[in-house]
Amino acid sequence: MLIFSLIFTAIMSLTMIGFGLLFMKKPPKEINGLYGYRTSMSSKNKDTWNFAHRYAGKVWLRSGIVTVIISVALIFSLQKLGFYNYVMTALIYIQLIILLLVIPITERALKKTFDKNGNRK
Repeated sequence: MLIFSLIFTAIMSLTMIGFGLLFMKKPPKEINGLYGYRTSMSSKNKDTWNFAHRYAGKVWLRSGIVTVIISVALIFSLQKLGFYNYVMTALIYIQLIILLLVIPITERALKKTFDKNGNRK
């Protein structure tokens, strides 16, 4: 179970870190329906598109770094406890939730920064 936990939590954290860096440094150049942070608000114009990618990238990068540190610490400190499997399962679910929470967090930032037409406030 230790190997599975290490691999799975590493994949989740590295996914957040990788897409965080990618979205911050090289967001998709054009608004498209295939790749990127695609919501109706982020797709209003180029400004909202770039803002959403940079913001979501920062959230994922920070979350990925925090979860990788917590994951490694928990894996090595709790592996001998009887409830270790439950803790690791909970950690995996928490990582999934964090991965998905980028949507409401970024949408809130978009609404604070732009009006409903995509113009900066």
